Amino acid sequence: MRTVKGAARNQAKKRLFHKVKGFVGGRRRLLRTAKETLLRAGVYAFRDRRNRKREFRKLWIIRINAAVRERGLSYSTFINGLTKAQIELDRKVLADLAVTDPVAFDQIVAAVKEALA
Repeated sequence: MRTVKGAARNQAKKRLFHKVKGFVGGRRRLLRTAKETLLRAGVYAFRDRRNRKREFRKLWIIRINAAVRERGLSYSTFINGLTKAQIELDRKVLADLAVTDPVAFDQIVAAVKEALA
């Protein structure tokens, strides 16, 4: 007797179509197109999880640079001064301080200027 996948195939298709819910047109309705689209979506998701980290680091550097230039330093000299002053704050925290707590950021910049002098 010939064997067929039957219930297993139906379950696999059901899982696949559940994952492509929200896609447009045949990408949601046609099995082969849905598989291809889902594969490509996974590739984009993998790539962009890494790109997100790059983009946030770029944003933090831009914010720190803008805040530091208002206080008479450049970004590179500020980062150099942080290491000399032995202040170990990462760029995420520094960018957040620059935006939300300018007084604390002013104190950090003063400490950096003192270490550079």
